[in-house]
Amino acid sequence: MTNHNDSTGSSGPGDLTTPVGHGESADLAADQQITLRTASELADALPYLLGYRPEDSIVLVTVHDRNGRGRFGARARLGIPQREEDWPAVAEQLAGSLVTGSERRGARPEGMVAFLCQDPVGAESGQQVMERLRPLAQLLRTACGGLDVPVVEALCISGGRSWSYCCPGERCCPPEGVSLGIPGTSVLAAAATYAGMQVRGTLRELRARLVPWGTQATAEEQERALDAAVMALVPRILDEADGPKVAAETLDLARRIIGRLADTAPVGGPYRADLRDDELIAHDEAAALILGLQERTTRDQAAEWMEGDEALAALRLWRALARRCVGPYGEHAAAPLTLAGWVAWSLGDELEAREALAMALGADPGYTFAVLLHRACNEGLDPESIRRCLRSERAEREAAALQPDQDPSDLQDPSDSPDRSPRPAPPAQTSGLSLPALPLGPNHRRRRPGRGGSPGASGGSPRAKGNRAGQPSTRNTRPPVQRRIGRRTARSDHE
Repeated sequence: MTNHNDSTGSSGPGDLTTPVGHGESADLAADQQITLRTASELADALPYLLGYRPEDSIVLVTVHDRNGRGRFGARARLGIPQREEDWPAVAEQLAGSLVTGSERRGARPEGMVAFLCQDPVGAESGQQVMERLRPLAQLLRTACGGLDVPVVEALCISGGRSWSYCCPGERCCPPEGVSLGIPGTSVLAAAATYAGMQVRGTLRELRARLVPWGTQATAEEQERALDAAVMALVPRILDEADGPKVAAETLDLARRIIGRLADTAPVGGPYRADLRDDELIAHDEAAALILGLQERTTRDQAAEWMEGDEALAALRLWRALARRCVGPYGEHAAAPLTLAGWVAWSLGDELEAREALAMALGADPGYTFAVLLHRACNEGLDPESIRRCLRSERAEREAAALQPDQDPSDLQDPSDSPDRSPRPAPPAQTSGLSLPALPLGPNHRRRRPGRGGSPGASGGSPRAKGNRAGQPSTRNTRPPVQRRIGRRTARSDHE
């Protein structure tokens, strides 16, 4: 089973809490209490738990007892498999990973709430969807029960209505389901808005900001620009003397475009904002950046734009570049998608971070930077440990640039002057993240990894069968010189 869209999160201070059963109260914030009395109110709480409205999804949420009330804890989401024979494995995998993750954080759940979200297709009704998914709901209840964590409520949400698989009462849970209120109009929505919680639409809308352009004329123009950039830049990237110049040109171009984006007045709505950003970046500029970011040390320096207004503009650029990885260049999206995921995580947006990193792994399952960041984000690690490492790298580089050139004849043998010998830098505090595998430390800079290439050319790692836009694999369709640079990268970025 392959699903690159799964996301798992842990509870935190801003998470919505909710009761175990109908009619019980729960804390929305430290000084506020709210009561959910029906299954439909529990269904209305789901978007506020996740931060978006799930589609075609299985969602499990742990429930913990606190002074006789239920409190939501960790959440996990996975797409509903189309093949019913995959349902038992999915139910066991999702339940097992969520319970194990909660135990690892020191909070074994007392119960679980399950949600099945899928809208009708064609002539199918919401009630028919509910009945079709009933075996899946039972498998989830059995899988959780086998771990001694009972499912206290299981809901189906379809076609604007909700059904309970657990409640036998027809007065509160009629066979035709209960209509959900208009989004944002419930007491819960008002309380969540007051507490600063936001619902950001659907995952489909979020991914649309990162998916490569389709078959429109602009996509063809961008592909031609990428073809030209391959022929012009790849020989330079592979050249020992010219490679550093390409890296400097790439970073300088990125800085100028980030400044261009930051100086442009904002517009309303994600769709309009992305269209305007696309208009501000020329095809040849995007192609040069996409090719230049395939070089690992260049990408790592670009990752330093992670804080403040600079990070917001950088995130817009990385999204735009991901959208420009069209046609046979789908695997190249791993670099800008990983940068987008990293900056989003650094800014506190774990939802976009997980989706961008999952899409990067969809473009190239062996892309090391994305693998490590995705794991760290899902484990709930603090991104500050990586930010400290990047800040240190930038400070060392800037300090080295300020030092005047030194005559080689003035250099002394370190053995003759021990006190003047360079001292090793202290190890970075990584909060459990293995930086030797992360291409961020000074050791990687000293040994100079392979230059350039497609992130999709991984030595022996599995390949995605297509990019996020549903395009076929590009293993044999890329220009020969591009495949060559990919092989060079395989020896550095996947070691």
